[in-house]
Parts: sequence; structure tokens; C-alpha cells
Amino acid sequence: MPPLGGHYGGPLRSRLDALHELVGLSRTRVESEALAEAGRVLDEAAARQRLSSRHTVIAIAGATGSGKSTLFNALAGVPVSETGLRRPTTSAPIALSWSEGAAGLLDRLAVPGRLRRRPLAGGAADTELQGLVLIDLPDHDSAVTAHRDQVDRVLGLVDAVIWVVDPEKYADAALHERYLRPLAGHAEVTFVVLNQIDRLGTEAADLVLDDLRRLLDEDGVALGEHGEPGATVLAVSALTGDGVPELRDMVAGFVQERTAPERRLAADVDAAAARLRPAYLADGRPGLDERARDAFADRLAVAVGAQAAGEAAERVWRRGAIRACGTPWLRLYRWYERIREHGSTDPHLAIPAEDELTARQRVEQAVRIVADEASRGLPTPWAQAVREAAARGAEGLPEALDELTVTIGDAAARPPRPAWWPAAVLAQVVMTLLQIFGALWLVGQILGLVEPGLLPPVLVMVGGIIGGPLVEWACEGAVKGPARRYGQEAERRLREAAAACGRARVLDPVAAELMRYREVREQYATVVGTRPSARIVGGGRAGAGRLGATRTGIRGR
Repeated sequence: MPPLGGHYGGPLRSRLDALHELVGLSRTRVESEALAEAGRVLDEAAARQRLSSRHTVIAIAGATGSGKSTLFNALAGVPVSETGLRRPTTSAPIALSWSEGAAGLLDRLAVPGRLRRRPLAGGAADTELQGLVLIDLPDHDSAVTAHRDQVDRVLGLVDAVIWVVDPEKYADAALHERYLRPLAGHAEVTFVVLNQIDRLGTEAADLVLDDLRRLLDEDGVALGEHGEPGATVLAVSALTGDGVPELRDMVAGFVQERTAPERRLAADVDAAAARLRPAYLADGRPGLDERARDAFADRLAVAVGAQAAGEAAERVWRRGAIRACGTPWLRLYRWYERIREHGSTDPHLAIPAEDELTARQRVEQAVRIVADEASRGLPTPWAQAVREAAARGAEGLPEALDELTVTIGDAAARPPRPAWWPAAVLAQVVMTLLQIFGALWLVGQILGLVEPGLLPPVLVMVGGIIGGPLVEWACEGAVKGPARRYGQEAERRLREAAAACGRARVLDPVAAELMRYREVREQYATVVGTRPSARIVGGGRAGAGRLGATRTGIRGR
């Protein structure tokens, strides 16, 4: 169904359009049962929009023996509906129209042509009731199920309702629990008439009327008293005519304002929005903040071993530098230690092998935590959608991270060589040559090949022996900073690559679901927005205070 427009006022049109968008955005997220009432309201709005806006359809409803048919005839000014002691008297809706052009409305209500009436002489002269379509309904407590079904069906389609109660059944639980309490939000289009006050004294009638108001207040029905918006409550006697002129004046003013269809529809939208509230309103401020995103990236970095990779790269860088710049005797000793420890010269055996490139359980835990963070406080349908989006992204995430680590490569396997390494290696070679030269010099003196002199060769040897470790120590100090930076850079690259992979597969789909929720939340806010009175008030005599009702004007129980 396209967005609604037509003769509906701006605020109501905006609310209906927002409800239409809301239903469209929610079909795959919210259960269809929850959207059924909203769909019904949209369908009824479209159907009512196509029909006459000059007519106001008011139903008269009541229990068996309440005298609603008598009141119907009193308002009509002529006997139209059958009255009597036989129950139920009214077996089908009877319609009375004061003007032409209401056929479409009556077709919508399924009122048979034989039960459609027009006022006789005298009734048609009442110009104030022009546009009124009055419906006399069967008894809502009829023993015939078909009669009760007709009442329920018509009450969902009319613009306003006049509830007729009598001194005996005004507190009937069936009336209050089945109709008045569920329709409390429709107080602006509700009249509650205490009939048969001729059976009571003045004081007793006042007591019953006050008790009726108390019951309505407990039902959550706002009462239009002292200029406040809400339902109209008054006492009449259809038999003697007491109070009937006042009721006719109220109905006439109500009809002439021609805003009942909009106010009834606005109340229907309120009711649909109230039923949808659990599906759209969240506790707190759901979503993912920077802290949650950073924590997710940290967990993925742990899963791919970014820190361990950085530390390994740093160790390899330092070990390579020290090995290249170390004394040959110390390097020979370390080689001997590796052979004794591992029984092999394979340097890879000194590095413990990892069971897996990535820890699948850690990845799954990271996804589960970020999904819980994102869905915390969301209404159930949207929380489930967020978790499902995260789960879909997590299905291939461990494998993607495995592939990522292979693509980036092992930073420890190819450490760079700084520019000063050749100079350090040359200095270590010189120190080694000095040791060799000094040793050969001493040997030559012992063999008599060289002129005796112990001090010079010893000084040369000592210089080489001391200089070698000093060069190695200097290199070890010099490589600490570059090795640390190299390890940090290796960790950063792997961390950022893992974070980008997690963002693309998990965070972005989750963010898309959260964005969709924000969109429907905005639409829902428009649907439940305050109903402005300026566009709805019509300025009638009896209804001037009632017709400016807002959502906040309805009193709670």
C-alpha cells in the first residue's frame, strides 16, 4: 500500500506514512503477529480515506435491556429501531443517515439495504445533524454469538461510539473488561450515556453517575470534564426525554466538526504503536562505542598472536644482530649448546611450533562478546538480528584470519639489516684478527722465528680479546631500540590487518543492523508523536474541550 495522504491532516498523514515505512522496514525483523494490528490500521485508514469525509459514523452500543434502541429512536425523532421486551430486540445493525452519500460507508459496515433508513418529516429539517450516520448495534452481551461478532466488527470501523448503560448494568465486568478498558485510548470519540435515570431519584442518579465516572477512570478512560479532553459522560432518559436534547446538541457539534474519522484513526495508530512498543524501544543507548570496537580488535589481535609475533620479531632481530656482531668463539659455543640440547643443528627446532595459526575459540568468543555488547538493551527482534549478523560474519572469520597471517608473512623470518651492521662486523673481524695475530706472534717467539718480546703480542691479543666482547656489547645495546620498534611495527601490521578483517566481516554487518534499527526507531518516534490539537480542533459547542486532546492529556488509572 502506498503512503497515505488525501484529506487527512498533516500530522496524521505523517504518522500514517511513518507507520507504513515502519511496517516495511520491520517485516523481516519483527514477528508478523506484532505487525498485524499496524497493517489493519493502515488498511482501515486507506479504506476510510476513499469514502466520504463529510459523514461521521456513530454507533450506539449497549447491553440487553439498556434502552439503546429507544435512545436511537429518540435521537432520530421517529421510531426507526424496534423496541420491546423480546430479547434480543436488535438482531442486525440498523443505519440512519441524515444526508446522501453514505452508501459507501454503509457498504463497508455491511449494513443491508433493507436496514438503511432516513429520518421522516421533522428529522430531515435538523440541519445540525447533516452528515451523521447513526448505527443501532445488536446487544454486546447477546446470547447469540453472531450478534456479538457483528458488534465487534462494526466497533472497529465506526468513527465514534455512544455506549448506553443502565443503572443495573453500568458496572458490568463484561462491558468494562472487553470494551471500555481496551478502547480507553479512544476516549475522544466515546460517549458514555447513563440511560433510564427516570427510574432513579435525583440523588441516586448523581451517585450512580459518580460511580460510573469512577469506574471509567479506573479503566483508563479520560473524562472530558472541566474543559479537559476525553469521553463525554451524561445521564438521560430516552423514555421521558430528559437529557436527550443535550445529547443531541453534543452529537450535532461533534458531527459538524467533521474530525471524528481522523481522531478515531489517530487513536487506532496510538493503540497499534503501544502494541509495537516492545519491538522498537530499547533500554539505554544500544550500539557499539569506540571502547567496544577497540576491545574487539584487541581480542582478534590476541587470537592471531599479534603480540607474540611482535615479540618474536624483536627477538629474532636482536638475535640476528648479536650473532652477526658477536665473537666467533661465543658463536661457536652457542652452536655447541644447540647441538647438545636438540641433537641437531636445525635452528627451527629451537622455536616451539604453534598448533594453529589462529585460535578459533578466541575468535568465536570475541564475536560473541561484541554481539552481546551491540545487542544489549535492544528490543528482542533487533537484538536477534544483530546476533545473527555477527554470527554470519564469524562463520569464515577464523579461516580469513589464518589466510591473513600467511599473506602478511612472518616478520621474524626476514628481519632487516641496519646500515651500521657491516661496520660492526668489520670491527669484530678486526678484533678476531688481532687475537690471531697476537697468538701467532707468541708462537713465533716460542719457535724462535720472531725476536723475543712478550709484552707486544700479549697486548695485541688482550686488545682483540677485550675488544670483541666490547663490540658485541655495544651492538647489543644499539639494537634494543630498533629491535623494539621492529617488533612493534610487526605487531601493529598484524593487529590492523586482523581488525580490518573483523570490521569487514562482523562490525560492518552489525553496524548496518544498528543503523536499520535507528531508522525504524525514528519512524516509530514519528508514529507515537504528540498529536497536535491545532489541526484537529473544530470549535464545536459541546466538543470544544474534548477535541483538542493530546496523547499526554489522557489520565492514567
